[in-house]
This record gives sequence, C-alpha cells and structure tokens, in this order.
Amino acid sequence: MATLTCPACGKHVGPTDLICFSCGANLPRVRPPGEAEEEALPVTVAQKAMPDKARGISSTVVRIIFPAGNVEVPAGTSVVLGRDPVESLVAAAFESCENVSRRHALVTVDDAGRATIRDENSTNGTFVNGDRLLPGTDVRLVDGDTIRLAADVTGTVALPRAEPDPAILG
Repeated sequence: MATLTCPACGKHVGPTDLICFSCGANLPRVRPPGEAEEEALPVTVAQKAMPDKARGISSTVVRIIFPAGNVEVPAGTSVVLGRDPVESLVAAAFESCENVSRRHALVTVDDAGRATIRDENSTNGTFVNGDRLLPGTDVRLVDGDTIRLAADVTGTVALPRAEPDPAILG
C-alpha cells in the first residue's frame, strides 16, 4: 500500500484531505499514475499534529464532508470556504462551483473544540440546516448539521463527541 504525502513538505496526508495540515499547501485532487489503484493508509489529523496539552488546546477536529472532498478544521484554527485559492486553502473543492463566492464562509474551531460558521457576505448565502445565516454572525455547529453554500453545495458536519477528561474524573 502506498502512503500519500504532501508535494510541498513531504508529510503524510489522508486520501480525502484537501490541504496539508502540516504546511497548509493545497493538495492535488488527482493522484499521480500508479497511486490511484493503491489504497493509502488513513492518517488522522491527530496523528499529524498532536495538540499541545500544556496550552489547553482540544484534540477535536471538525470534518465537513462535501462531495468534492472532506474539509477538516483542527481546534484552534479557521478555514475559509470559497473558490479563491489565495483566500481559501480548500478552494479546490469549490473550483467548479460558480455560485460559491471566492470567500464564502469561515469555519472556526476554538481551542475548546466548539465549532462555528460565519457567512462572509457571500452573494448566494450560507445555510445551516436550511436556515440562511446573517452575514458576519457566528452560528454554532454540532454533529450532523447540514451546511449549504449557495444553492447546491452541501456538506455534513462530523464533530466527535466530547470525551470526559480523565484528569477531571480523578
């Protein structure tokens, strides 16, 4: 089995990753000849970048499953959803979607693992579970939410359930 690597930094990446979580580079959507037949070993974001427990950052990763690929947002980071590769690290997922704005929405996961989405004044709107978001207003995301960008780009939120902290259970 072949292991997929980032062409920019050489770190391991997952088969459905759109960006490298080590260096931030956009990953190609088409695999080089010879790799397409082989299945890559899945590598989780947690394996790629272990959280710094001393800083209190959660290991939570929000995954939004779009037809063009998965967008993963680790705790303590934000990702712009949109078509402009200068603005969005995951622009490849939306390059053929003309009704998605260049800078459509911002997904943020705080250090505690709470996820939000905000419409960035998109032309055709951002929707969570069918409700249109007011531009500039953060809306909390939970596991199973449906995100829609414009009329037809739909993704499902996968947010791991919070595990109790062993230190608290003492």
